[in-house]
Parts: sequence; structure tokens; C-alpha cells
Amino acid sequence: MSELHARHRNVLPDWLALYYDDPLEITHGEGRHVWDADGNKYLDFFGGILTTMTAHALPEVTKAVGEQAGRIIHSSTLYLNRPMVELAERIAQVSGIPDARVFFTTSGTEANDTALLLATTHRRSNTVLAMRNSYHGRSFSAVGVTGNRGWSPTSLSPLQTLYVHGGVRGRGPFAELGDAEFIEACVADLKDLLGHTRAPAALIAEPIQGVGGFTSPPDGLYAAFREVLAEHGILWIADEVQTGWGRTGEHFWGWQAHGSSGPPDIVTFAKGIGNGTSIGGVIARAEIMNCLDANSISTFGGTQVTMAAGLANLSYLLEHDLQGNARRVGGLLIERLRAVAAQDGGVREVRGRGLMIGIELTRPGTDRADPDRAAAVLEAARAGGLLIGKGGGHDTSALRVAPPLSLTVAEAEEGAAILEGALRSTQ
Repeated sequence: MSELHARHRNVLPDWLALYYDDPLEITHGEGRHVWDADGNKYLDFFGGILTTMTAHALPEVTKAVGEQAGRIIHSSTLYLNRPMVELAERIAQVSGIPDARVFFTTSGTEANDTALLLATTHRRSNTVLAMRNSYHGRSFSAVGVTGNRGWSPTSLSPLQTLYVHGGVRGRGPFAELGDAEFIEACVADLKDLLGHTRAPAALIAEPIQGVGGFTSPPDGLYAAFREVLAEHGILWIADEVQTGWGRTGEHFWGWQAHGSSGPPDIVTFAKGIGNGTSIGGVIARAEIMNCLDANSISTFGGTQVTMAAGLANLSYLLEHDLQGNARRVGGLLIERLRAVAAQDGGVREVRGRGLMIGIELTRPGTDRADPDRAAAVLEAARAGGLLIGKGGGHDTSALRVAPPLSLTVAEAEEGAAILEGALRSTQ
């Protein structure tokens, strides 16, 4: 055990998860690469859990942060804040939500917590619909709407949560149906559920489930849900913490794959917009955002340094069409990984969109999860110079591949080759 690892264990919680048998200390990064304390270089295909979305040490972002820090770092929301207003204006513009208002937080957990506060207050109901296999954060309320046992440390909650089918296409009671029939069955399940309860405040759903292993329903499921929800006045909260800002390639927001019935009432975001700085937030129609009847502030949400980072990062990704790059390079990477998987009896599925790719592992000849192999592949990939993630829920195990959106074709090929070797070495 390293000296730093021993100190970590002595002073931090036992439940604070670390990757690898010999945990890694990352000291610096550049572009799509990072270095550890021993000087080893890695191609980063996880980006700080999808947070370093654009690139490590992106000059435009580091310059904006440095210049802002030289003026003022923080003042709180009790004072006018030009960078916060400017970023809110940009986000409202690209949100797709009419008459949008934006509230900044420090994380995706806090963003989802705020969205639940708004929805339950607006609707005067503490009942919430959530998706099975979902993950929405670690706060008391966010854990209460998380449908993933591995990330839910308590059953206590201020909310009454009802879980809906549909977030996982390839497993569950409707897995054998075609896409249209799958959507029809999930909608019928939702209608039946609503017949047994008082009208809920909202449905909260990730367009692509992140921690759950990058699973998703067929396009249009949430649009079909939206029609049912609207009949009851139930709000739709799209958790875009991992899918937002063009990561899926085909869309700027994950909800746009389900947008035929209109945009969500509330969108939550975080992670990638700050490119590693701590930004989260909520976008909602004005009537919903303004429903609170008591004062509120955010001490660190919207602080000037993070807003400067967000403005520079959003400008960069739009000006350089990183959504298009995610679509093009991500498409090549998915096809390359599917070719590798075709030769591996322990790979059940390669799925995803853009640069958000999941590789589900099972024990060969069965449909049972293989978490031991997932851990072994992570170790082997690291040894080969590649960092990836893992996830899953309810007897699933998946590798999570989510590089920065500026990934080049050559880097995609390099990462795929390392991952192919890691898979072969663990068969």
C-alpha cells in the first residue's frame, strides 16, 4: 500500500470508493492524456467520470479561470454576478425550454435535489416516479429516487418513489419485444401504475443511464411517457448530468431523442459543462423555477471562477463542433469495439451513442454478470496505458467508455487496441 493510500484510509470514509488494487494518483493532464505520480502516461477514456468533457488543461478554460481568479474568485449569489448571468443566458438559449430560468449549483446531486424541491413544491406532492436502474446522486433526496441498489445506502427518504419500467432495453420483462412493442408495454405499465396512486409530482429520468452501465430505452419512450404525464399534470425532469452538451453525438441534449412531445419541464446538468470545475444547475420554465415562496441563495453555486470556466468551455465546444466530433469519432469507436466483442463470448453487448459507450460483460455461456472480469479488465487496461470506468446494476456489469469530446481518430484507435488487449488477456 502506498503512503498516500494509507493516509487516505486513515482519514477518509471506508465507503469512499477507489479504483484499482493499487489506487492511482493523477497529478496532471493535457488533452486526452493524464499522468500519475510515478510519471506513467495514460490515455483517459473516463474523464473524471465524464467531467473533463472537452480536454485536460484546455488553454481557453485555464486562461479564463486564471484571469477571473486574478480579479475575484467568489462573492455569492447575494450580489450581481456578470459571469453567472452570461452563462445562464447561454444555457437558457441552448436549452430548448421556453421562458427558461437557470439556477446554478455545485454538483449534479445538488442539481437533482433542487429539481425535486421545485417539482414537489410546484405540484404539492411528494410522490416521484423514477426509472429502475437509475442513479441521481448521493444526497438524501437523490438517493431516494435512485433505482440502483449498489448506490442506495438507505431506504429512508422524504419522497414516496415509484419505479417505472423502460430504462434498460436489453433486460427485464419486456426485453424480448420489438422497439415499438417495448414502448407500448412500458407506457401501459406507467398508465397502470398511475391508476394506483395519487398523482405524482414528476418523473425523473436519465436519457441514458450513466452509473447503470450506459443503458437506454428506444428513442421515443420518454416522448410517449410525456403524453401520459401531461394528461395528469405530472412534470418531466430530464437528468442530463452525463448526457448533456453533445456527448451523445446525435443530439446536444439526451432528451432530444425523445423530444416529439416537447421539451422537459426541468433539465438538470453538471459534470461536463465545467470541464472539471464544480458546476451543476437546473433549467426550468419560469412558472416552475419561481414557485418557491421563501428566500434562497447558493453560496458557491455560480461562483465567478467556475462561471468563467463554463463560459469558456461552452464557447469552445460549440465553436469546434465537439458534438459532431463525438458523433463521428464515437461512431468509429463503437464499431471498432463491436468488432472486438464479436470475438469474445463474455461480451453481451456494446451499446451507446457518441462518446458514451458501454460494454456489458457476462460469464460465457450465461446471462449472469461478471463483475470480477470487469475489475480485471480495468486493471489490464490501466497496465496498457488506458483509463476506463465501470458500472451496472441488478446483476449487470459494464465497462464505461467516455473520453473527452475532442478525442481524435488516432486516439480512438489506440484506446480500442488497448481495450482489445485487456479483454483478450482476461478471457
